[in-house]
Amino acid sequence: MRGARISLSADIDRRLDVADPDGREMLISCGAALYNLRSSLRALGYTPGVRLLPDPDRPHLLADVYLEPGEHPDQQTLREHAQIRRRRSHRGGFRADPLPAGILTAVRHDAEREGAKLIEAVDAHVKGALAALTDAAQHVQRRTPAYATEIARWAPSPKTSRTDGVQEHAYPQQTPQTTPHFPPRDFARGHGWGAQSTADDDEVLAGVALLLVSGGDGPADRLRAGQALQRALLRATENDLSAAFHTQALEVPELRTFIRDQFCGGAHPQMLLRLGVAAGENLGTVRRPVEEVMIEEP
Repeated sequence: MRGARISLSADIDRRLDVADPDGREMLISCGAALYNLRSSLRALGYTPGVRLLPDPDRPHLLADVYLEPGEHPDQQTLREHAQIRRRRSHRGGFRADPLPAGILTAVRHDAEREGAKLIEAVDAHVKGALAALTDAAQHVQRRTPAYATEIARWAPSPKTSRTDGVQEHAYPQQTPQTTPHFPPRDFARGHGWGAQSTADDDEVLAGVALLLVSGGDGPADRLRAGQALQRALLRATENDLSAAFHTQALEVPELRTFIRDQFCGGAHPQMLLRLGVAAGENLGTVRRPVEEVMIEEP
């Protein structure tokens, strides 16, 4: 941060070299953080101006955000900003409760305003295929020693002294079987770790399956996709909906190409997620302290 400018940079040391070798998912997550920054500045009465990838010689400098005087924030701006602390990943199933009227249209419009699209897997066969591809990718990754080592670093054991990553309280000990079944990440790695679920197995569904896609697949497209994702997720959170993410198939190049060709009309799939009313408690997550992620320069 410097004066009236805030710069967003990628922390390359936190990239997952096996699951995300080209940094695609890292850029999506940074795009989500960028949208949170924009939302926060609007809530403070600023109008944020954004330049993506402002310096070709510094590829890890992802955006410069300039603070301009703005108007007093309206109620919708403040409501959206309030969802940032509430939003967190869901790693279970969903109840049979119907989604609020018009919410899918609203989240699709939110994504489009940020330069991406959300495609719903309406056809049961498409939804089943996406679940099966997720399962196939999970099988491939489970058999890859380097991936197993990486996920052990990413999701440490309950005895760890680390305070970041995917901690034991952030995923359920047992994930209920849904139809079709989208397998979760095996964060416990067979050790039985995880939080006890309060969900009733008789009411657990897969929810609405959505593909987030972009027209291009360069760094700027991925940053826009992350902003689109976060804007849509904040809208969903405001309506008491939760999202579960399944990127396994998109981390296997051959499967990502297949999904693009068969289900995305040639657009580039950036995220596969499920949306619904969470069954059981929405588990906790780790928020890194501000001092770990921000440097104030003179």
